[in-house]
Amino acid sequence: MGSNFASQTAGKPIRCKAAVCRRAGEPLIIEEIEVAPPSSWEVRIKILCTSLCQSDLSFWKLSAGPASAFPRILGHEAAGVVESVGENVEEVKTGDIVVPVFKRNCGECRDCKSQKGNGCSKFSVEYHCGMPRDGSSRFEDKNGENLHHTLGVSSFSEYTVVDVTHVVKMSPDFPIDKASLLSCGVSTGLGAAWKVAEVEEGSTVAIFGLGAVGLAVAEGARLRGASKIIGVDLNPEKFEIGKKFGVTDFINPTTCGEKSISQVIKEMTDDGADYCFECIGLTSLMQDAFTSSRKDTGKTILLGIEMHGTPLSISPLELVVAGKTITGSMFGGVKAKVDIPIFANQYLNNELNLDGFITHEVSFEDINKAFDLLEARKSLRCIIWMDK
Repeated sequence: MGSNFASQTAGKPIRCKAAVCRRAGEPLIIEEIEVAPPSSWEVRIKILCTSLCQSDLSFWKLSAGPASAFPRILGHEAAGVVESVGENVEEVKTGDIVVPVFKRNCGECRDCKSQKGNGCSKFSVEYHCGMPRDGSSRFEDKNGENLHHTLGVSSFSEYTVVDVTHVVKMSPDFPIDKASLLSCGVSTGLGAAWKVAEVEEGSTVAIFGLGAVGLAVAEGARLRGASKIIGVDLNPEKFEIGKKFGVTDFINPTTCGEKSISQVIKEMTDDGADYCFECIGLTSLMQDAFTSSRKDTGKTILLGIEMHGTPLSISPLELVVAGKTITGSMFGGVKAKVDIPIFANQYLNNELNLDGFITHEVSFEDINKAFDLLEARKSLRCIIWMDK
């Protein structure tokens, strides 16, 4: 895409194809839509490829609540090229390779400048279904009806508009499909191990759920020098897969007999793992993870999002007397504009395994196959190519 292309489309609406979700849980429909030009502080991106995250499945099925809105365009893991930019956008330009991210990073506010966490207080209101500055839509269907956004990205469209705080510039030489992986799931797991837990050499790690995020935690723990990385999953095939990312031991909860998962982990780790990660979003597993952590120094990190409203019950006695900690982690504590380029360099230096996460590839027209594969737990990441 060059300047000639941009001169033809910049400042004008673009008609393109998008996979529209009309109702909760129903197959996506490839439709022609209109994408508005970027307003101030916004970037319009030609999506080259996108991938399917477990969170997309959750939003797809979500039929009630403030984050539920239909019709909508799902998708928040992707990579693409900048088609045009609105006023006040200086950090990227037409032709740049970028990844859009759901967790904004303005780099200017108090939270972005802080070394603690990855919050961003640039905007006072969180919009799940529209643009972050005003909550409005940049998408219309062929009948002129607004289409709702998802997490400020909406990558299941040939073109999308995102706020500049949600854009990370990539090296033009970086593989596009691997760039897509870094926009959410893999970065979440890596960040949780490196930035939230700060796993150190020789430590023991237990990971509950070996999906893409859990395996990314394992990869991060491996790179940090953990001596034992225990994967907990119902699927025994995940052990062989997990070995590629550093998993040293595997527990299938259905084969523990009369012992609890925490008992088994404590026997394997000298009375508890130093770091436990819950990557599914089930309250029962969060409890198991906390119970499995080591007394006095154990740390439990919650990455899975509990979507059913079930509260987590932790005894204050365990926190005070046992001295263990439990913390939540959104996007693995990653500051997108700072940390994703670091992950990218580690991949280019052959330190970080990204290739192993890609298990399937489909064309945009077959996007519903990606949903089928993920629901059947047959894929880690399915790359969806827009032009193949």
